[in-house]
Amino acid sequence: MGVMNKIMGFFGLDNEEYIEETVEEEREEQERESFTKRQPAPRANNVVPFQAREKEGIRLVLCEPRHYSDAQDIADNLRHRRPVVVNLQRVDKEQAKRIVDFLSGTVYALNGDIQKVGDYIFVCTPDHVDIQGTISSVVEE
Repeated sequence: MGVMNKIMGFFGLDNEEYIEETVEEEREEQERESFTKRQPAPRANNVVPFQAREKEGIRLVLCEPRHYSDAQDIADNLRHRRPVVVNLQRVDKEQAKRIVDFLSGTVYALNGDIQKVGDYIFVCTPDHVDIQGTISSVVEE
């Protein structure tokens, strides 16, 4: 290698490569500095620490739909990971059945759960909320 350096030095090639390398290195360093100054550090907005979630608490939403179109609002709450209690007493039976079918599909897609807790009353929960126990219906004779 010593002989090659001497030959390249004789022709003046060794010095040019060194200058080109330092110029390129300086340019890359300036680009890195300007990039870090312009761009803030990337943050993951979809990650929520457990401490922040505990302070917030879990919000339970109570819904009493009047029409089938209200089922979409209930599904939006489930998508935002909020458990929902749905009272279907003010809806006719056909629409109540359609609402329960719609919510069953929504809950299934979100890996959640839906349970009947009374006449015309259902609890729909997303995947991070567990329902324990059952409520048996008492039939009066």
